[in-house]
Parts: sequence; structure tokens; C-alpha cells
Amino acid sequence: MSATPLPLRRRVALAMTVLGFLLSALFALTTLAVTEDYEYVLANEILRGQAEDYGLRLSTGLPARLPRTHRLSGYTGADVPARYAHFPLGVHEDDSDDSVHVGVFDTSAGRLYFMIDLSDIEALEQHLGWVAAATVIAGTLLAGLLAWLFAGAALKPLGRLAQALDALPVQPQATALRARTSGDELGRLAGAIDDYQRRLVEADAHEQAFFADASHELRTPIAVVQGATEVMLDDVDAGTDPRRIERLQRLDRGVREMTDLVEMLLAVARRRSLQYERIDASALLHEAVDALQADPARAAGIAASGALRIPRREALLLLRHAIGKLGWPSSGRALSLRLDGDRLEIATDPGDGAAAPAQRSDGGGLGALAQRLTERLGWRCEQAAGRIVYVLPPAAGDGARTSG
Repeated sequence: MSATPLPLRRRVALAMTVLGFLLSALFALTTLAVTEDYEYVLANEILRGQAEDYGLRLSTGLPARLPRTHRLSGYTGADVPARYAHFPLGVHEDDSDDSVHVGVFDTSAGRLYFMIDLSDIEALEQHLGWVAAATVIAGTLLAGLLAWLFAGAALKPLGRLAQALDALPVQPQATALRARTSGDELGRLAGAIDDYQRRLVEADAHEQAFFADASHELRTPIAVVQGATEVMLDDVDAGTDPRRIERLQRLDRGVREMTDLVEMLLAVARRRSLQYERIDASALLHEAVDALQADPARAAGIAASGALRIPRREALLLLRHAIGKLGWPSSGRALSLRLDGDRLEIATDPGDGAAAPAQRSDGGGLGALAQRLTERLGWRCEQAAGRIVYVLPPAAGDGARTSG
């Protein structure tokens, strides 16, 4: 399982914190190195000056006595301590004490050894080492804090770009994000998004053109079959075989259902803007039933009043499809349509008592196309045995109430 990558702001802040640590450490090391060099230069100049001065005095016969203090001591080659006797020319640190520096010089009076104790400077170096460590820690923490603040400020344009993307609709839409960003990598990213959206718009336009062509090509043969079916049904007479009539009626129902499915497919796929209009509720339900009612004797019971603000064409598709799914009118059962507030109930008489209580069904039991169209209209579908209920959105109602 791959590790979750760090957020961009944390990565930028971490990189800048590491950079702050490296710079602070480099500054501390440089300071300590300069201090060490300064100690060596100071010891070298003091010891060399002492050697030249005492060497000149001794060589000219002037009274001179080599110093012997706790800080500075001088020796000739005869009385030099044994631990310094092997030191070559130059300035060296004592092997046992880093604060003690020993200078070996050849002068006109012979080889002289001078020792100087710089323990005060050594203590200062140790103190400076602690200060340098504190500087590294403080510099790293300060770099981390400033990095977090600066990274947040630097990434604000990226956050605004993300908000602009979140605000984009589901449908493809051309964008102009490049014009609102700088000409750097962020601008390149915005330009790539603009180009991608443009390609989506072009692909959607091609798709919509395809659906328009498919709509025409599908409707034509279906209309031919439906027209032929209606002509054959009109030609039946009393002597026609009932089984032939039943087959023609089944064919007619199948063609009508196929027509509705094609219309629903195109309504969902083409994503045209829904044309809302104020419709008399009772007239809408009668229109849906009349399209399926072949036998005037099988009238449906409709109880509705008031008006609805809904897209008429899509609503009729859903109503006819739901009535067909309940098997009316071929089942011979009585059909009733009842509008009560925001609930539109379509039910058939089960013949053995009341219908079963409605239960929520995400698919509505009506098929994928009908469910997609239901969601697009903002309706909700509930279904039980012999009953389908559409729950309309509050905005659809316009004083709709049931009538007795």
C-alpha cells in the first residue's frame, strides 16, 4: 500500500525548513571556523613577536629574561620541557590541552620555545559553540514558521484556481482561467485546464450532434411501424380472429413503449434545458391516460386539482411509462391517479384488497432511463406492488390538492 503524499503546502514548508537548517548550520560552522582561525592567528602573532623580541635582546647582549608566567612562558633549547622538545618549527597546540599553543622559532640567539595559554579564548569558543547550536535551532524553527506562512501565501492562487474548478458545472463549459493567473507554471496549469475544457466542449458538441442525428434516424422507422400498426388495428372487424387482434395490440403497446424509451434516452442524453410551464394537474393526468387508453370503457379514476409547474413533455413520458409498467390497460385492472400535495400516486386495483404500502426504491423499479429522467426532474420515486408514487419537489406544486 503506497504512502499518502504530503500536502503541497507541507512539502514546500518542509523544503524551506531544511534549507533554513542548512543555511543556519553553514553560518554556525563558518563562524566557528573563523573563530578557530582567529585564535591561531592571534597565538601565532603573539608568540612570533615574543620570539623576535627576546631573540634580538639575547643576541645583542641586552639584559633579557624569558617570561615564566601562568599565561606566557619562554624556553631555550636547553631547558625546554620534554613534551615540547620534539615540536618542529611553527606554532602548535599542546597535545594534552587545546588551549595551550607552543611556538618554535629559530632566532639570532638560537632556537626559542614560547608557550601561551589562551584558555579564556577557548572558553569563549565553547560559549560561541553553544550560541551557534542555539542559532541553528532557532534559525530552523524560524525558517519553518516563515516557510509555512509564505507557502500559504504563495499557494493562494492555486487555491483560487481549485475553487474555480469546483464551481464548474457538470456539463462541459469553456473556461478562461489562464487570463486570471500569472504567466508561470500556474498559468501553464490554468491553460492546460482551459484547453481540456475546450476539448470537452467540442466533444460534447459532437455528441449532441450525434444524438440529434440518432433522434431523427430512430424516430423514422418507429413511426413507420407505429403507423402500420394503427392502420392494421383500424382495419379489424367483428370477424377478425381475437388472437390476431391481441397480437396487434401487443405490438402497438410495444411500439409505444419503445417510442417513450427513445424519447427518455434522448431527453437524458441531450441535456436540453427543461421547459417548465404551469399545467392544470387534472388535464395532465388525463392526457397521460388518453395516450394509452384504447378502450373507452376502461376509464381511469383521476383525482387531482390545482396546477403544477413542471416540464410537460418529460412529465408525460414518466407518467406513461409508469402506467405501462403497472400493466394498464392490458391487465384489465382498474387504474387510479391521485395527486395529494406533492405526492402523485399511480395505482392499479390488485383485486384482493388494498395495495401494499409504498416503499422507497432508489431505482424506482422503472428502469435505468426512467430513473435518470426522474432524477433530472428532481422527483423521487417510491414503488410497491401495484402502486408507483412520484414525490414532486416543493417548487412543482401550485395549489395542487386532491378532489373527491
